[in-house]
Amino acid sequence: MTTSEVLLPTTRRALLHRIATAQAEGRTPSLVAAVQRDGRLAWSGARSCVDGHEPDGDTQFRIGSLTKTFTAVLVMRLRDEGLLYLDDPLQKHLPGVDVGQVTVFQLLGHSGGLAAETPAPWWERTPGETRPGLADVLGEQPLIHPSGHGHHYSNPGYTLLGALVERVRGASWADVLRREILEPLGMDRTTPHAHAPHAGAWAVHPWADVMLPEPVEDLGLMAPAGQLWSTTTDLLRFAEFLVQGDDRVLSASSVAEMRTPAAPAEAGDWASTYGLGLQCVRRGERTLLGHSGSLPGFLATLWFSVEDDVAAVVLTNATSGPQVGGVAADLVQIVAEAEPRIPAPWRPLPDVDRELLALTGLWYWGTHVYGLRLLADRGLELHPLRGAGRTARFRARPDGTWTGLNGYYAGETLRVVRAEDGRVDHLDLGSFAFTREPYGASESIPGGVDEDGWRGLAL
Repeated sequence: MTTSEVLLPTTRRALLHRIATAQAEGRTPSLVAAVQRDGRLAWSGARSCVDGHEPDGDTQFRIGSLTKTFTAVLVMRLRDEGLLYLDDPLQKHLPGVDVGQVTVFQLLGHSGGLAAETPAPWWERTPGETRPGLADVLGEQPLIHPSGHGHHYSNPGYTLLGALVERVRGASWADVLRREILEPLGMDRTTPHAHAPHAGAWAVHPWADVMLPEPVEDLGLMAPAGQLWSTTTDLLRFAEFLVQGDDRVLSASSVAEMRTPAAPAEAGDWASTYGLGLQCVRRGERTLLGHSGSLPGFLATLWFSVEDDVAAVVLTNATSGPQVGGVAADLVQIVAEAEPRIPAPWRPLPDVDRELLALTGLWYWGTHVYGLRLLADRGLELHPLRGAGRTARFRARPDGTWTGLNGYYAGETLRVVRAEDGRVDHLDLGSFAFTREPYGASESIPGGVDEDGWRGLAL
């Protein structure tokens, strides 16, 4: 990872002030943060309670539930290879695991209805050997909500996904993770167990400035939900992958699928949803994606904004205190607003397709007026010209039709319908007829068009 042009002094000062405030007010032994812009390291900084011992981009911290995003990528790879479908019931691949008809998709998006935690004792502070089998992870009542009816975060759900990966691959979750994600992306400082240099795990007393070491347990079967250690350098590399994709690991279209909300928001929380292994939050007008994580002694957050192409990581070694999710979001906002992304120069298309060019311009759905624009790679964009309406972008198919990419028309087909003489009669979009004139005299308009045509008040 190379360093981009230096940020403005005022931006650097604002970033440093934000993490310094977080470390001081959050009373954490150490805190390290880094910001990436346009795929390159833009800034990094750290604070520590011991002078001269600040962590850096090579210092490992435990990242807790950020591990879930890695597990989700492994599952998506299985889907892309045709080894499973996301709508498969888990029992199809893990027979004997009694979770009803919970699907792989529901487990990825935490809508399977499983309990949030394992049965006692507290799994994050007990050795993995405490739960040697999946039945010990799930307990006697693994399902506490109807499957598919809403979002309910579940750590055991990701243990099941890790077991799914192991069953299909015939290898341990850790080995599959290293071979299929960490090595291709060059993330050699992301490991299941700590490797020096790494931070120690600490709890800070809520009412006094004193500290207590926290136990660091091997989580056993719960590892796919929260085992990993990583660094700011590695996690920014992972963030770039989650924006761009990497065909050695997962395609751009599949990581985009992971970023798409998979379950409705919890009641009263309309600013936060969950994709497939990724949290999705709205902060003002900005959408942030990534994941938070915590284990005794550690807090972690990775946020990135696709539109701004800015990512931020914040890692600390305290059980509680600094609100690292808010700090990481602030770091993204500081850079994105102080030094907004410079758009690429406008350039014309490399060549002209006369037939496609003839489709552009005004189209009418009934009396609603729309404009149709030609985009790169034979894509199209349909947008309302007056009042509210459904804007949509379309990707060209080899058969001469287009597939909707967003909004109401996502997945719907747009096709050109021609008259017997070959001229374009209308556009068909999910059965809606778009004509060149409002209610143009076309046989394809359901109900027909009054033969007397348009009229004024005097009859």
